Amino acid sequence: MSRVKKLQIVTQLTALALFITLLVTGRIQVWMGIFLASVVLTLFFGRIYCGWICPINTVMKLVTGIKARFKLKSFAVPELLKKPAFRYGILAAFLLAFILTMVSGKRLPVLPILFAAGVLLTVFFPEVLWHRYLCPYGTILSLPGAKAQRQLRIDLEICSECGVCQTVCPGGAITATGGYSINKSLCLNGRDCAGQCPKQAIRYQ
Repeated sequence: MSRVKKLQIVTQLTALALFITLLVTGRIQVWMGIFLASVVLTLFFGRIYCGWICPINTVMKLVTGIKARFKLKSFAVPELLKKPAFRYGILAAFLLAFILTMVSGKRLPVLPILFAAGVLLTVFFPEVLWHRYLCPYGTILSLPGAKAQRQLRIDLEICSECGVCQTVCPGGAITATGGYSINKSLCLNGRDCAGQCPKQAIRYQ
């Protein structure tokens, strides 16, 4: 295991522990501050919140690992849920709930509900359903992510076009049109692709 991967795991577990602590102590609003800071950082480093910090993603990875261990298959992503209207509808509901929380002062369990939804859906469906089509955090971060200064890139001179990267990408960010490439607005920066690439053709630049 590379040093970067070890650092990523430590960061993910630390963020998960912090999230649970804030949830238990009733200070979950602090997490929104962390998320808002990550929106700014996404402009420079890509969607590091998704791949390195997000507690939902961390537990989803665990669920995916268990499914792989016991060879449990996932259902295909329903075509209805792939429609942009569905994704933006969830984002609108999320923002409305956040505004109501700020205005009324009532603590709506928005983050716990999203956490439970992401994990539960991953029991039955591939991670891409949540990351690409449903997660309101991902929808927000895809905007600054499209302008990120740094990202994971595929060196086409080294790439053998084996397709492994596209298979393991949990965000559905890799396409094969005219050679493999990574859509940085969708890339979670989780480095699954880089870790699995047999040619080591994927680098963060």
